[in-house]
Amino acid sequence: MKSSKQGAKKNRCLSDHALTLHQRLYQALNLGIKSYNNRERKWRCADVEIQRLALRSISAFLDCISSETSELTIVKDSINDMLVALEGILQSRNEAILRMAINVTMKLVDVSGNSILQYNVVKLVHPLASLLSFHESNVVVSCSIALNQILSKLSRIKRQEEICTILRETNTIEHIVCGLLDFATGTKSLEYFQEMASLLTTILWRWPPFRYPVWSNGKLLEVLGALCIKPDSSVAVVLLPLYSALASCGAGAMKLLENGEALLPMLVRCMGCSQPDSIRMEAFKLAQGFARSQQGCLKMMSLCCEPIVQAIVSALSGCKSSSGKIASYQVPLLVEACRLALITRWAGVHHNFFWKLGVHQILLDLLLSNSYKFKTSQHFMSTKDLLATVQEGLDSNQLLVLRPYIWDILGWLTIHCQEAFNPDIHGCSLNVLISCACLVFVDAIHSMRQVSQSDISYISTHEPISRAVFMMIYSPCQYIVTHAKNILSEVLMPNEDNLEYLLRTLKSTSDSNKYRAFGNIQIALNLMGLACYSGLSKYQSVILKSDGIKILLTFIRWCLKNDVSMRRLSIARHLHHTSNETICCCIVNEDWEGEDILLFFSLWVLAELVRSSKSARNHQEVTSGLVDHPLELESSEGQILISMLQQICGGTFSAGPRWYASYILSYFGCYGFPNKLGKRIGEALNTNELADLQLILASGESVRVHDVILMVRCPSLLPMRELPQNDKICDGSAARQKIEKSKEFREIRLSAHVDHQVLLKLLEFVYTGYVQGVTGLLKHLKILARRCNVQALPNMLSGKRPKWDSAIAFCDFTPAFEPAGYYFSDIILEAKETEVRHWTCSVCSQSVPHMHVHKIILWASCDYLRALFQSGMQDSLSQTVRVPVGWEALWKLVRWFYSDGLPKPITGCLWDNMDLESQLHELQPYIELCWLSEFWFLEDVQENCSSIVASCLKSSRHLSFKVISFAAQFSQWKIVEIAANCMAPLFPHLRDSGELEALDEGLVDMVRAAYVQFSQVGAFDHSE
Repeated sequence: MKSSKQGAKKNRCLSDHALTLHQRLYQALNLGIKSYNNRERKWRCADVEIQRLALRSISAFLDCISSETSELTIVKDSINDMLVALEGILQSRNEAILRMAINVTMKLVDVSGNSILQYNVVKLVHPLASLLSFHESNVVVSCSIALNQILSKLSRIKRQEEICTILRETNTIEHIVCGLLDFATGTKSLEYFQEMASLLTTILWRWPPFRYPVWSNGKLLEVLGALCIKPDSSVAVVLLPLYSALASCGAGAMKLLENGEALLPMLVRCMGCSQPDSIRMEAFKLAQGFARSQQGCLKMMSLCCEPIVQAIVSALSGCKSSSGKIASYQVPLLVEACRLALITRWAGVHHNFFWKLGVHQILLDLLLSNSYKFKTSQHFMSTKDLLATVQEGLDSNQLLVLRPYIWDILGWLTIHCQEAFNPDIHGCSLNVLISCACLVFVDAIHSMRQVSQSDISYISTHEPISRAVFMMIYSPCQYIVTHAKNILSEVLMPNEDNLEYLLRTLKSTSDSNKYRAFGNIQIALNLMGLACYSGLSKYQSVILKSDGIKILLTFIRWCLKNDVSMRRLSIARHLHHTSNETICCCIVNEDWEGEDILLFFSLWVLAELVRSSKSARNHQEVTSGLVDHPLELESSEGQILISMLQQICGGTFSAGPRWYASYILSYFGCYGFPNKLGKRIGEALNTNELADLQLILASGESVRVHDVILMVRCPSLLPMRELPQNDKICDGSAARQKIEKSKEFREIRLSAHVDHQVLLKLLEFVYTGYVQGVTGLLKHLKILARRCNVQALPNMLSGKRPKWDSAIAFCDFTPAFEPAGYYFSDIILEAKETEVRHWTCSVCSQSVPHMHVHKIILWASCDYLRALFQSGMQDSLSQTVRVPVGWEALWKLVRWFYSDGLPKPITGCLWDNMDLESQLHELQPYIELCWLSEFWFLEDVQENCSSIVASCLKSSRHLSFKVISFAAQFSQWKIVEIAANCMAPLFPHLRDSGELEALDEGLVDMVRAAYVQFSQVGAFDHSE
């Protein structure tokens, strides 16, 4: 009784008129809403007049709902019943009724606002999506608008998979694509195209599985490309977001760029100053989508580099009014232009255009409200006056939202600039810009101790400026380095409290009992600050005297022990973007430090300290305890350091940490990157097995080597006559002759300037990718390496810091597959007969699928083949080895022999849109290799293949049904078990449908057992 009184009291908040409309609403709804046997209530009336009455009643009641009354119980209950009625009425085929129903639906969504998410509005998705194929265009346009409104709001709820299923069942994408194609024929209106394209954009952003069918549709891309030629802004305003949604798939972005003859000119045109800001922003967003990966960025830059850079610079410089101020409505455009300017993170010719167009001056104008003061008077200012004026400009500038981007752009420009960069052209404004950065950095360092590590705004401000100053101090350009160091030394406080604080926090972190006092983000910022200090000579000695090296060694050991992972995205808030949450198939190029930020910066600081001490000259000195202080490493400590560095250098860490571990090792006489493949190939150098070439020195000493190894890694050691003069491929008989010829042992005499020990060290690096113990040979080895053009080694031997973003110098012998490598092939691997259509070989006329390879690579990589070649049996003398696997498996296996890496299967949207037979065909080679690996003793191959199959089965449970039978044929019971586990949730359906009858009884028992365990646990780890 009490509750009914409270309800009546709440209902009094509605006016008498609203209560009357509510009464009429339910009189109309009750005519159509029915429930039978206590089942869910549904609209069950097909009478047009009753439907019209219900829609008018709903519309009238919605007109009286306000934000104050929308939370009333009577209103909430009414909306739930309205949704029931609309769901049924929208299934009508009467055009007039449908128009009314769709308009009422849009009104309901508008009136409810975000509160619509409280209701089961998902039930309207199915009828609206079904209407996209309606014959009347006006209905389809209204329907697409309503559906777009609903889907835009539903992105915030958790029922995304349910919505995706509805859209798939109703063939929504197919209907939209057909509609867009009809527009190209002139049968549909511009409004029709705009609304359908907008709806498609919404769907593609939120549901990645629908992207592939769109960007792989050649006819649709042709239609969109034709529209790009038209300068109509009404078309561009929907085309650009649609292309951005397609580019959220990495494979789709590359497809668009490959066919971008019309798209990219439109993109550049839409970035221009003559376009509305809304269109310019969409153009910048699309370009950001293309530049999401390094591959996409460089492809885009190769097609229209200068125009895009000009558009960015124009947007950044063209927003100031005559008074020198920027209006608030222009800030979003500046932010998007800054985000696109982050393409400077990758080296390339676009950097030259940024400098040429004066980006340094533009960045300065965005930073300082008084930048005009420096255009004429900077050369006449003292350093003190310069810094004071800069501080004044920084304090009065309110565009703080742009600063993180400005620091990033400045940092990337300076770390990637060339050594020969000419500062005379850019000196004035560049000097002031460097001064700005140093002032802000020092201010951040000073405030570090007073700010909580949980203060996100502080972190987002501190990280970009710390990174920018760090990059300036270690820039390849000596002018930038000198000016940055001078200014930073000037503005740093004379006392050393901040430096001591940085060292103290680092030391505390390594103590597990005190770890919680400092979070990883704060540690990362402290390390960046310490890296900046270590770049200044007057602070290096302070760090060394404070046991800085031992602190760093302890911290690095702590990082390795605790497997600490952290990416820059977890620190730099300005790099977060909502569009990145739903990207797919994108080859994400990590920053150089990857997820090893803490390890990277600690190694960088250690490298600077070791470099400045100049006391760790080589491995022998360290391990024998002969190192003269100030490094002060005992023999055991030196060995631990080298062991840790080798672990990092040869591990799976990111490129930056590995390069700096290698860089530090160079001070101990170790150069390169230890790796499994190099270790295997190196055995051939030490044993002279299968050597086919002898290098004879003037002294009479000689070294036996392998011509294919030299061809790939050091072709300069081979005389020109040993190399093919062109890429012409021989016929079958000639190929056989070359195999016969390859058995001949050949000699090459070297210059009198080549020393035997130096040659051995060079060959050690050529074979293994790593060399150590070069004491006394450094100078001569450097000369020989440079003359022989051995990649990476000369720079390593020179003692220079690794170039930012350098790729790891992998030991890779796959270039032996190129025409020059076929010249040295001495054996054929032949696959078993499979259905490989149109098989041809560029080397010979043999019709069975095969590969021309090199015995020495096989000997080094496979114990089975090594034993075969050394057995002396008839098979060991054969020119052909028959491998009992199909062509695809053989190709993958040989790639592993030559690179220590297996080619990966198709992934992402391409994989998701393959049928089960195609997916099985993709996995079969890996299952075959699992089987072969048992007999050929290839444990790494077997483990990798098993892992790949398990990963693919997780993303496609129904594929397990096909894989389990195929794996059982090869007795691969580990894969069978993985497949059974993946099939477990499907067991009842498979049993009831009779599909399990196609499986062997033993396999059915395994699936049944997996289902029982699944039912008990409720989840399964399919990787086990």
